[in-house]
Amino acid sequence: MTTVTPPPLRHVGVHGVSAAHAGIPALTGVDLDPSPGRLTLLIGANGSGKSTLLSVLAGAHPVTAGRVERAPGTTIGFVAQSSTVPDRLPLNVRETVTMGRWGTGRLLRASDRAIVDECLESLAIADLARRPLAGLSGGQRQRALVAQGLARRADLLLLDEPSAGVDSAAHALIRAAVAAEVARGATVVEATHDPTLRGPAVDVVHLADGRRVL
Repeated sequence: MTTVTPPPLRHVGVHGVSAAHAGIPALTGVDLDPSPGRLTLLIGANGSGKSTLLSVLAGAHPVTAGRVERAPGTTIGFVAQSSTVPDRLPLNVRETVTMGRWGTGRLLRASDRAIVDECLESLAIADLARRPLAGLSGGQRQRALVAQGLARRADLLLLDEPSAGVDSAAHALIRAAVAAEVARGATVVEATHDPTLRGPAVDVVHLADGRRVL
């Protein structure tokens, strides 16, 4: 008898979703069903609705129309743009990355610390572990924020321009880390201005003026 393997459970989807900021439309009638084990790229100009759509997927922004479906128990990791994180957070790099494990709902264990160590190593910031976040360069800071998102080991990983403004070495590290999350089977959705990000497990969604155009 042939065994049929069921498709992986989708972690999240939005259907006909509209959203606004202070009454100004930011998304209009958007549909999106990102797949596990794939990278979904949201590409569009500033103001196209990319960041708002990420926030809707995360459950952090209300919708004015449509529906958001999220599988029960789905864990979410979110990597914000570096420029949106306050400069004077009194945290060092290790503490920042460890925040990614807080969502487990229990006291941190040795296994959590091992995950933090792995994330620090994968982004080449282990030697910066005791440095204050506020004292880092832009590229170092961005890698610390990406490492925090990776530490969540989330079902759904949302990234808002994670490799924008970093040098080529940091860019390569971040891209490798994102690819590893895709290979792990996570649903990964990334907002980006970079049209060169392509690959065998990449889906591209174009946004303009809050609408999906492709």
